[in-house]
Amino acid sequence: MHDISLYEKKIINDEEFPVQMFINQIRMPGTYCLPHWHEHLELHYILSGRGNFICNQKQLEVTEGSLVIINSNELHKGSSNTKTFDSLVIIFEMSAFSKEIANYNVIFQSLVEGDRVIKDILLSVYKEDLERKHGYKLAMKGKLYVLLSYLLRNYVTERLSERENRSRIWNLSRLNTVLQYIQEHYTEPVTNKELADLIHISEYRFCHLFKESIGQSPLNYINEIRLKKAYYLIEQNEISLSQIAALVGFQDYNNFGRLFRKYYGCSPSKV
Repeated sequence: MHDISLYEKKIINDEEFPVQMFINQIRMPGTYCLPHWHEHLELHYILSGRGNFICNQKQLEVTEGSLVIINSNELHKGSSNTKTFDSLVIIFEMSAFSKEIANYNVIFQSLVEGDRVIKDILLSVYKEDLERKHGYKLAMKGKLYVLLSYLLRNYVTERLSERENRSRIWNLSRLNTVLQYIQEHYTEPVTNKELADLIHISEYRFCHLFKESIGQSPLNYINEIRLKKAYYLIEQNEISLSQIAALVGFQDYNNFGRLFRKYYGCSPSKV
């Protein structure tokens, strides 16, 4: 059984530098990160390529120079629209990095474009990490404090109450059961009512909650899983395309081909 969860627990081991930083390098169009959420503040600064993010229901188109800010307890997913897609990812353990900022419980603007101050700070932090001269962590920490102060003063959209924050976490947690079921049964016909019954709500309420949280309809989400599995099987080149379509849950081969071209930009035979 494949265990799937929307919740992702970040583990940052350095108490003196409670920040995780890395370059995410994607070399094919498609999923950048699967839907998930966590308590940490996460920044994605796009170094090259074009893509899309969904952050708490908002569709974001990103390109070189875009900064995506993923707030605490905010469901998000991302995809690359180009073969090459590189981003600088910075994840803060905010309660350890700055209790002052953690206690504000603010919501930052999800997408920032063309801000030269942010670009200069992030590229400077990245350079420090690459060169790793004496005192580089101290230098990086200082620059990141400057960055967060700048974001607080220029890109805060609202503050959440404790009740609003708990409600957001509850809705996200309920969907784990649904996603687990989809992962185990995507090769079969799956109805919205069947999924709604799993968490004991009406079909109408379920569809609204799912789209509100995941950013797409249940059917589109299921088909996305099927298409990714199909792409993997096609690369193995062991069975025919019609067999693959049936194996991953598509009953209509023509529909499979149409959705595959829409998602990957080419026909299944061109993989």
